[in-house]
This record gives sequence, C-alpha cells and structure tokens, in this order.
Amino acid sequence: MDSDVLTSLKLLTIGDSGTGKSSLIVRFAEDKFDPDISSTIGVDFKTKILTVHGNSVKLSLWDTAGQERFRTLTPAYYRGAHGVVLVYDCTRRESFTNLSVWLSEVDTYATRNDIVKMLVGNKIDKGNRCVSRAEGERFARKHAMLFIEASAKTRDGVQTAFEELVEKIIETPGLWETNSKQQKQQSGVDLSSNSSGSSYCSYCSVL
Repeated sequence: MDSDVLTSLKLLTIGDSGTGKSSLIVRFAEDKFDPDISSTIGVDFKTKILTVHGNSVKLSLWDTAGQERFRTLTPAYYRGAHGVVLVYDCTRRESFTNLSVWLSEVDTYATRNDIVKMLVGNKIDKGNRCVSRAEGERFARKHAMLFIEASAKTRDGVQTAFEELVEKIIETPGLWETNSKQQKQQSGVDLSSNSSGSSYCSYCSVL
C-alpha cells in the first residue's frame, strides 16, 4: 500500500438486478454514465482513491450481480468488507421490498460485525417514483443504516453516498485500523487505479 494512503477499504454494492448498482459505481469511479450498461455477471470491481478529511483512502468497489442464478457466487465476496451499499430503484417497489432479503444476506455472510451499511434509493431522475424518500428514511433508521437518494444518470448524490460511507468507516477505527499495518506489507487486491470524481453538497442522513 502507498505510504501516503491511510488505509485500503473494501466496499460492496448489493441489491436487485436493474437497480443501477453498476451505474453508481461507474459514475463514482469514472464519472461516466452508460444507459445501456449490461448486467453484472457474477462480480466485478473498480478502484478509486478518495480523500476524506485530508486522508487518502484506497477503495476497492465490488459490484455484485443481483440475479438469483449468481447468488451462490456472492457470499465469498462479503469476506473482509468494511462497508456495503444496498441499492433499490425508487421506481420499482419490489426492489425496495426485497431489501430485507439483502440485509439478511449481509448478516449471514459479512465477516465484520461493525460493517457500515448505506442505503441508496437510485433513479430519482425518473418521474414514475413509487417509493417515497420518507419510506427510505424510515427503513434506514430502523436498520441503523446511512441513507441517501441518488441518480447515477444526473450524478445527484453519488459522490456524497460514497464519501459519507467512507467517513463513517474511518470514524470506526476498530473496523480498519487493526489491518492497516498488514495492508502496507501485503495487499490482497491490486488497487493501482485512480479515478477522479466531482464533489457535491452533502444531504446524506447519518443515522
């Protein structure tokens, strides 16, 4: 790990297929949006260096498939994760209803008891919303999660979502400090890439 990097963090995105998980990661890591992006097969990941409160943090962003036939591939990728982003589509109530299933998966497979969870209501740019912001806030509060609404298409909330998640992890030293020395000697993933992103005003609810 680079000497000027505070630590390396592993972040997962989970949720139903079609909720925009891949688009959120691509927008955050590369500031791009592809309306025709294909569904993730199994798992994919991107990397980014993010500066939080003057500290550089190297992020490994794991994009997991939401299709049922790939769910057996998912458990191994929870191992060692510091944070997880649960994504639902504001225009698809089923994707919101299924959040309880995804939370159960986190509880079952996450190897860190204090893993930080962020709930993201994606696709707020669309006009046919069927899940209100208030519903998302209530669900996040009930399950002790951070919460934000976002749009990968317009950039709204994307940078903020990941920044708030990383800030919360850094504020929980026991979640990452014990591994920092080991990370400096041996990194399990090549995180040499560095993408830049835009900053946005924070309106994330820290619960």
